[in-house]
Amino acid sequence: MFRRHKSLASERKRELFSKGASRFTLKNDMRNFHALSQLVLSAGPLKPTPVVKHSKTIHFEIEILDAQTRKQICIVDKVTQKSTIHDVKQKFHKACPKWYPSRIGLQLECGGPFLKDYTSIQSVAASSIVTLYFTDLGQQVSWTTVFLAEYTGPLLIYLLFYLRMPYIYDVKESSRTLRHPVVHLACFCHCIHYIRYLLETLFVHKVSGGHTPLKNLIKSCAFYWGFTSWIAYYVNHPWYTPPSFGNRQVTISAVNFLICEAGNHFINVVLAHPSHTGNNARFPSPTYNPFTWLFFLVSCPNYTYEIGSWISFTVMTQTLPVGIFTLLLSIQMSLWAQKKHKIYLKKFNSYMHRKSAIFPFIL
Repeated sequence: MFRRHKSLASERKRELFSKGASRFTLKNDMRNFHALSQLVLSAGPLKPTPVVKHSKTIHFEIEILDAQTRKQICIVDKVTQKSTIHDVKQKFHKACPKWYPSRIGLQLECGGPFLKDYTSIQSVAASSIVTLYFTDLGQQVSWTTVFLAEYTGPLLIYLLFYLRMPYIYDVKESSRTLRHPVVHLACFCHCIHYIRYLLETLFVHKVSGGHTPLKNLIKSCAFYWGFTSWIAYYVNHPWYTPPSFGNRQVTISAVNFLICEAGNHFINVVLAHPSHTGNNARFPSPTYNPFTWLFFLVSCPNYTYEIGSWISFTVMTQTLPVGIFTLLLSIQMSLWAQKKHKIYLKKFNSYMHRKSAIFPFIL
């Protein structure tokens, strides 16, 4: 009886102990779960794995035909949508080495305008296959070479006539006659004009990397060099007669010449500013410099100052060749100014509606 009672008591102790252990384990599990939930909440929401988007690159196939015969020259493949006409010319040059990029002219249609090097293929492509027409532009030279040749020639040619080389004028006549001061002043002004041009070409103007046909260089040099020879021959001739109104005419015209030269230089400096070049260009605005205030009245004040310089040189020397050169130069620059003025009207309409092209209130 006593043993049975003792066994019952031991079983009760075991039951109580097992219940206590299970409660203790349950409490520990609850604490662990609570700590885990706090950790998850503090870590924030789960971020999904970003999906990597693979952009599909579109390639174009450029078929290049001869603009005259319409025969296929080559096919340029694997041209991306970000490629430009310049890139196509580079690949065309690799396929046909005898035509270097500056000599290649590409058109969308025969007789149409040549595509600019910065034009993107995507902007001209109607499908994955693009047909372009090739024209050989001939021998090309850089614009910097053109400008340097144009301005160096007149500078040296005028000095040859000024020094009165024996094979140009009669030696006896050159030694007998004394030169009028206007002859020396004209040489000084002429040299100042072309030295300024040369320095601006090298250090001021931002000449594009483009090219022009060799025939344009020949035409420009023939015009400037030919007229310089004609002008210098008359002004430096031993029989040259001074202006009709004497020193007053010479002084006033020389001062006006120097003013126009200074104005032309300051205008070119303003035009060379980065804000006035490129795709995001804005129309040049006058600065605190009084020479730039001509922008209030005309679109191309550099041409206005240029014509003013040659009109002053014509009055100062009072010779027919200078007058003819000034007239032809004025006509050419007026055409350039009107062309630029139309472009400015399209881009800067709010700024240009009250301006003239080159001559205030006239043209």
